[in-house]
Amino acid sequence: MDATPAPAAQPPDAAPGAGPPSEPYPAGSRPPGPSGPLARRLAAPLGALAAVAGAFAYVAAVDPNEPGHYPVCPMLRLTGLLCPGCGGLRSAHAFAHGDLPAALGSNAVGVALYVAFAVFWVVWSVRAARGRPVRLAVPSGWWWGVGAVLLLFTVVRNLPFGSALAP
Repeated sequence: MDATPAPAAQPPDAAPGAGPPSEPYPAGSRPPGPSGPLARRLAAPLGALAAVAGAFAYVAAVDPNEPGHYPVCPMLRLTGLLCPGCGGLRSAHAFAHGDLPAALGSNAVGVALYVAFAVFWVVWSVRAARGRPVRLAVPSGWWWGVGAVLLLFTVVRNLPFGSALAP
């Protein structure tokens, strides 16, 4: 008897030399994942940081407190009510200049969002550097909560006792 093993059977639709069907990638190729160089993995977080830093640099250089540089909020112009974003440019300007009390006074929710972005960016960058994907799976309840906080912030800042939240 011959002791040599029989060659592995290929399915009829497999290409010749493609390897056994249990291998999901052709011979010599790498699976997608953390195999790329560090600069390539950090390209998206660094691009996002560059865009946000560029926007903050522009707002820091062009003072929104001087009239004529930016358009007026459409909601404020049409209704006279402050939207949740009113004061956001002034807040970003003060934040970029390191004046945290003025930034909080212009738009406290904006400052919270700047901090939230910074935390998310750090987590994103660390995970990208390690070759791990970022999965932002936020339950719908959280989005409803964010909407409720923004609605409450908008209502309170437009009432007389909430004038401290107005820009």
